[in-house]
Amino acid sequence: MRNQYFTIQINGEPFHCMNQMSLNNVLSYLEIDLSFSLVEYNNEIIPDDKLQQIFVENNDKVEIITIVGGG
Repeated sequence: MRNQYFTIQINGEPFHCMNQMSLNNVLSYLEIDLSFSLVEYNNEIIPDDKLQQIFVENNDKVEIITIVGGG
């Protein structure tokens, strides 16, 4: 039987999540606005349309980069 929970790293911080969570599920839980964010998963930039297809695993690394404007 697999553990129900495991830990991934999000922006260098531990995050405990459930098995069978897609990357999109994690980002939704964190209320990340994808229209102003870029997601890097295990050192690879992931297009928004692929987030639902990727399921996080123990010790994965996610970086969320927020795009801000200014002038």
